[in-house]
Amino acid sequence: MKTVLITGASRGIGRDIARRLAREDYRIIINYNKSEKEAKELEKEIREMGKDALALKADIRNFSEVEKMFDEVSKRFKGVDILINNAGISSYALFQDIDEKTWDEIFDVNVKGVYNSIHAALPYMLEKHSGKILNMTSIWGIVGGSMESHYSATKGAINALTKALAQELGYSGITVNAVAPGAVDTPMTREIGNDNLCILSEDIPMGRLATTEEIAELVAFMISEKNSYMTGQIISPNGGMIVYWFKYWEVFYD
Repeated sequence: MKTVLITGASRGIGRDIARRLAREDYRIIINYNKSEKEAKELEKEIREMGKDALALKADIRNFSEVEKMFDEVSKRFKGVDILINNAGISSYALFQDIDEKTWDEIFDVNVKGVYNSIHAALPYMLEKHSGKILNMTSIWGIVGGSMESHYSATKGAINALTKALAQELGYSGITVNAVAPGAVDTPMTREIGNDNLCILSEDIPMGRLATTEEIAELVAFMISEKNSYMTGQIISPNGGMIVYWFKYWEVFYD
């Protein structure tokens, strides 16, 4: 049985990824930082499904905490076979209103957190010459998002890291891919308010936001044995948003 570690798995997309993977033959490691109650409830829920689950606290910005978490996994289950870098934060502001503290904080979580987790996961994967790393990024890392330049920059960085690491680690039997969703109905997305959500939905050819369950289904395939050859790819389930925008700008500049 393979062990999957999901960062930021206590709520939102991470929680539903854990729930979906619990239907397969995996051990589920639920990483959390502040949401202990939600993480423990998810651990209990998965255990009641007859599957092995463990909730572990670690602030992914802190390498020593991440290393301690991976050490605990190693003691119990040898190591992490599949790493899903899901934890992330966002905020909304004009670029000129983003102060240095906010800029550093979002890079610490969204970029350094991924660095820390991959660094801790690699020794075991390299030793057994196999493994899967899946980074959860965003459509904004591909096309950029107004009022989210700092968030877009972090996700663009992880997209580039995904492609670079895929080339570096492929020879060691390790695949590295990313899922870059468009707008997904999560608590973080709802922070923009109902009026803005309606406007956003109107800009999506499918006419709605994605559900967390839909993203989880894609993740389940991405880490499965059925997907053993793909690496270095950024897969974006976005309801046609990119196609729509490219078509719009093509007409605008024509």
